[in-house]
Amino acid sequence: MTENNEYAVECEGLGRVYRSRSLLGQSRETVALQDLNLQIPKGTVFGVLGPNGAGKTTTIRILSTLLSATTGTARVLGYDVVKEGREVRKNIGIILGGDRGFYGRLTGKENLRYFAALNHIKPRDTDRIIDDSLAQAGLADQQKTLVEQYSRGMKQRLHVARGLLTDPGVVFMDEPTLGLDPLGAQELRQRIPALVGQGKTVLLTTHYMFEADSLCSRIAIINKGKLVALGTPAEIKRNFSSIGVIELTLNQTRPSLQEELTGLDGVKRATTSADGVYQKLTVHVVAGADLSDKIAEVVGKDHIENMVARDPTLEEAYLEIID
Repeated sequence: MTENNEYAVECEGLGRVYRSRSLLGQSRETVALQDLNLQIPKGTVFGVLGPNGAGKTTTIRILSTLLSATTGTARVLGYDVVKEGREVRKNIGIILGGDRGFYGRLTGKENLRYFAALNHIKPRDTDRIIDDSLAQAGLADQQKTLVEQYSRGMKQRLHVARGLLTDPGVVFMDEPTLGLDPLGAQELRQRIPALVGQGKTVLLTTHYMFEADSLCSRIAIINKGKLVALGTPAEIKRNFSSIGVIELTLNQTRPSLQEELTGLDGVKRATTSADGVYQKLTVHVVAGADLSDKIAEVVGKDHIENMVARDPTLEEAYLEIID
């Protein structure tokens, strides 16, 4: 792998195997990541999606020097994560989801003062940097409050402040909105474009497809340790999904309708949901198949208020890709 100033993160052949031994002495290997190749341009939001256990967190741990790779190489801002780990750590921030990672009997500012010392921030600069990080995270007014009195959303903001302490060039966000209330999640999502506006690169893992679709310029989907799709959200929907979607609004339905539709050649799935006084019918068909007339015939044209063919959403494409 050659150093390239265009990229914030580069991975080549990256892999990780976990080895364990049972009480009976039997050894077992679990492949968490296999032959991952990525190039993430500077100043972008890059999403990593996948089911639990797919290898997302393993990837972040390797890139942030918290875990060694079994195979392959990786660079962050041109620094090798193994040979130049100290330089990597100076230039990254990590923002995690959840309540843990802080000392409840210390204030928000005292917590950050502790982490500033761990990051070797000069004492004369500490208060200024902490105050700036707290302000960016929206916690300036709660900096003297004990963390044990923080709400979950406030703790998440403190994770953001901690991750920005060193003014990192690359910010790793591992499911940062997990468990947050809608307002807290929205606030955090609104901060991500601002970080990119400051020239930072954000690597985001998330289970929320709308979050990835709205925030990420490119997305990698990992399944069972392997990269299975890579591209912009639009490219993922268009090129990697094997379905088209026909959506109908019905004024009347019947219990057997879904079964009747899935019996048609080319129909992969049919689901219904309430849409006010109407029913919404979503039919997934094989990509490129023109089944509108057949579907309308089965449903009954008199029962159809509206029918449109559309591309799959990112969530629909994702579910199809990892299925």
